[in-house]
Amino acid sequence: MISKLQISLNHPKAGTAIVWIAFFAIVLSAWAALFFMTMTSPLSGVPRDLWRALCGGAIDTGLGALFAMWLIMAAAMMMPTFVPTLRVFLDLKHAGAARPTEALALVIGYGAIWVGGSLIGAVAQRFLAGLGLLAPDGSSLSLGLTAALLLGAGIYQFTPAKAACLAKCRMPLTYFMERWAPGLHQSLRMGLHLGVYCLGCCWALMALAFVGGTMNLIWMGAATLFMVLEKLPEIGRPLTRPAGALLLAASGLVMAMALTS
Repeated sequence: MISKLQISLNHPKAGTAIVWIAFFAIVLSAWAALFFMTMTSPLSGVPRDLWRALCGGAIDTGLGALFAMWLIMAAAMMMPTFVPTLRVFLDLKHAGAARPTEALALVIGYGAIWVGGSLIGAVAQRFLAGLGLLAPDGSSLSLGLTAALLLGAGIYQFTPAKAACLAKCRMPLTYFMERWAPGLHQSLRMGLHLGVYCLGCCWALMALAFVGGTMNLIWMGAATLFMVLEKLPEIGRPLTRPAGALLLAASGLVMAMALTS
């Protein structure tokens, strides 16, 4: 079976198809898991109360369970933002510069960074829950925390770090031309680099999960759509700063509510 897969990967068209099938299988499986785990459904086999306990970040919830939940979230939300980059990489394959196995290494490297990001998210959720700042659905119970998260995300939209990371995400061809070298090791390394840029671009927006709720599929869908669009050059550039302004305005509104309550 392994030898047949290796043969398929070495065939140009079949290899490309396998890469895309595997990629979208991960994305769709993650969204399906999130959907069924937030519902009481015979198909899911997971009661709603169990998933609430998993995602709520209660003090007695294991860090491993929270880490698993954040891994699923990261796969569902961040993998779609990598589609343009992966497409550029596979286009280079058609020019003879890359192989499908190297594309898989690129995805693995990218995903490895978000494994680390998921661990950070799980630790943060457990810490905030321990302080009594999160509801069972992972959303903020504190107007101060909500205002701080919105303020931080809003400010970050205007920073040079955000702009630098977005530039790499929006122009993957330029990145590959600067860093290109053949081989699985180099592809894995480029995937790690691109994962760091993606994390640098999106970490503040992902932190808003503690505002919308780590179990909130509507927030997840809206955030995923925004992050995908923000990484597209023609669409994303007009979105970044206005989104920052909206986040700052929302933070000011929440601060006013906290002061008057």
